[in-house]
Amino acid sequence: MSEEKRNILNTINSPDDLKKVPEDDLIQLCKELREKIIDECSEHPGHFGAGLGVVELTVALHYVFDAPYDNIIWDVGHQAYPHKILTGRRDNFSTNRQYKGLSGFPKRSESKYDAFGTGHSSTSISAALGMAVAAKMNGEEDRQSVAIIGDGAMTGGLAFEGLNNAGINNANLLVILNDNNMAIDPNVGGINEYLLDITTSKTYNKLKDDIWHILGRINKISPGARNFIQKIDNSIKSLMLRQSNLFEALGFRYFGPVDGHDVNHLIKVLRDLKDIKGPKLLHCITVKGKGFKQAEIDQTTWHAPGKFNKETGEIIKESKPNTPPKFQDVFGHTILELAHTNPKIVGITPAMPSGCSLNIMMKEMPDRCFDVGIAEQHAVTFSAGLAAQGYVPFCNIYSSFMQRAYDQVIHDVALQKLNVVFCLDRGGLVGADGATHHGAFDLASFRCIPNMTIASPLNEEELRNMMYTAQLPDQGPFSIRYPRGCGSMIEWRTPFKELTIGKGRCLIEGDDIAIISIGAIGNEALKAIQKTTDRSVAFYDMRFLKPIDEELLHSIFRKFKKIITLEDGTIVGGLGSAVIEFMVDHGYSAKIVRLGIPDHFVEHGSQQQLYHECGYDCESIYQTICSI
Repeated sequence: MSEEKRNILNTINSPDDLKKVPEDDLIQLCKELREKIIDECSEHPGHFGAGLGVVELTVALHYVFDAPYDNIIWDVGHQAYPHKILTGRRDNFSTNRQYKGLSGFPKRSESKYDAFGTGHSSTSISAALGMAVAAKMNGEEDRQSVAIIGDGAMTGGLAFEGLNNAGINNANLLVILNDNNMAIDPNVGGINEYLLDITTSKTYNKLKDDIWHILGRINKISPGARNFIQKIDNSIKSLMLRQSNLFEALGFRYFGPVDGHDVNHLIKVLRDLKDIKGPKLLHCITVKGKGFKQAEIDQTTWHAPGKFNKETGEIIKESKPNTPPKFQDVFGHTILELAHTNPKIVGITPAMPSGCSLNIMMKEMPDRCFDVGIAEQHAVTFSAGLAAQGYVPFCNIYSSFMQRAYDQVIHDVALQKLNVVFCLDRGGLVGADGATHHGAFDLASFRCIPNMTIASPLNEEELRNMMYTAQLPDQGPFSIRYPRGCGSMIEWRTPFKELTIGKGRCLIEGDDIAIISIGAIGNEALKAIQKTTDRSVAFYDMRFLKPIDEELLHSIFRKFKKIITLEDGTIVGGLGSAVIEFMVDHGYSAKIVRLGIPDHFVEHGSQQQLYHECGYDCESIYQTICSI
């Protein structure tokens, strides 16, 4: 093979360059693109398997459609790595998810080729429909809108709302279902079984292939024979599968399933679909992790494996002896421990059993754990139904994703005073996933909900005790939020203790300045206080944001005129706001400095980099102590 052919990817800086590549060379290009992703992700960790699964589809899309005029929207944005490389970001792709580098997800401000920002799932169909309707209203009849949805996103309710509305709008919309039977953990639910039935029906596929080959010969005599049979294709599906086509019932023309790794055939199919007006759905079968053996075999582990040896497939784990556990693992082991003593405890997660460590309980008590798919709204109301019948559901949802179920928290849980325990993993700044995934808003948004208890642990022992307290009788709605990553206690398996709801504690006495904190970010304050030699600083761990410890706050305001509040959440409406409200309501006066996430969207970087940027890492807290 010539040197030129081995470096096709290096000649592509835009989709226009891609279109100049002969179709015969596209298989080689896909090989190079896949190798690029493997090379970069082995050294600069990111989401790995999803991008490998859509290499051919990405090449075909940009070969056929005319981005950025045509809108190409990548749902579950971590499958967009090949798209980023082909749209002018090849040479700086090594900065992906790094501080001040490329975002790990499509981002409108980053590139004109990123038609819509997609960090959360199931949004692409609604967004693409809006763009398709806008094009129609603008008289841009040739403008295409394409939504690529997959990696479990079809289980999200918003996807069905978009499908349902698109079917009656008759806009020029193409939905591509990237069907790899995976989210992060294996995909679950009725829609998954339905797609699997369509894909694997041997009777249907054999009959389709036989008829297609016969019509290929007839087509030479009677042009259009294959087009005619395509019209009755869906009737064949219904007959063989003994069920109607869900997508056609919603008003879409359904095409497929097709091999999502045959780039040349995909180009032919997409060219044909480009000329068909109205809502269409192309069903592509792909393999998550395609082209990297280990990622194909263990798709969950290789969703985002961290650094790895690309030659051996060995995942590189940094050896850190005597390291405290991750908060998520403390949750996983603790809920199992509690479930052994309380038969009413059940676990619920929306497609994140390994991410939140509910898989620990799932392995031992599968009948008491429920992975409901990427469906946060359903997860909350499902939990409410269980609670209404006397169970104690621990509903574990990442803080950022809980935003999607806010109405259900208010209407279905809090209003009815149901004992649902919300365990909000990844509370606060999460790091490399950036603005779409930071858990910035749960403290503020939950604080205004009546009947809600809001707790946040300083360390692993506190998390265990909050979980123990939350499952006791008649506690009502109970939220426990904790950060991504490790805590601070190596010996964390301590005996359970019931906490008094709404009671904080003073951990360090002082006379000059008071730091009032909630959650694990308080450990940064403890380190800052250790550095302080010329100021007498007291430290208060509030434990509960709601109900807040008013008795403790009275004692603080009677003693201190200089107060720092600290939280790993937005300072608009959170702990700092609560302390100021208390001060005003009770006629106190003090100088208060609020530290927390500022009132703007914070980009990506390591957690420590972002704590520093936002002004509440150890050093920043120390500087605040010195300056107040």
